[in-house]
Amino acid sequence: MKTLVDHLAQYAAYHRDRRNILSHFIGIPMIVLSIAVLLSRPGVEIGGLLLAPATLLALASAVFYLRLDLRFGLLMSALLALSLWVGADLAAGSTASWLGWGLGLFLVGWVIQFVGHWYEGRKPAFVDDLMGLVVGPLFVAAEAAFLLGLRDEVRQAVEERAGPTCIRERKPARAH
Repeated sequence: MKTLVDHLAQYAAYHRDRRNILSHFIGIPMIVLSIAVLLSRPGVEIGGLLLAPATLLALASAVFYLRLDLRFGLLMSALLALSLWVGADLAAGSTASWLGWGLGLFLVGWVIQFVGHWYEGRKPAFVDDLMGLVVGPLFVAAEAAFLLGLRDEVRQAVEERAGPTCIRERKPARAH
């Protein structure tokens, strides 16, 4: 099984431009929330908790994150729980509201992601490895921790493999 550093370094190799990383701080939470909204229907309330496809996906993701790293796993579990709570609230509205929030967040989140990758000059990581869809939210949480000066040993190990972040200059398109 790949380690935390293995997953983060592989993902980070596609994300070294700081503008792309910034776009992920906005786009990925929007996409995660959109999935929580869209998959909160149909749902059944059991003991005050909503059991829906979103719940099952969040639980599977939380297990993955917890197996990789306890501290990041607990953080991701809390963020997923928050997404489920907000997602269920948004899904409780009318069908138009549910779809509007879910699809709107999803589409805008992906547009922001692709703008970031335009700056990066590289395709998204999930194109080469679908695990990038699960690692992306963890990458954002890890980058936030690194900005706060936390988990420096993980940051150093990731940068040893993927290199430091930077601002890349866009090269003009060649005329044919």
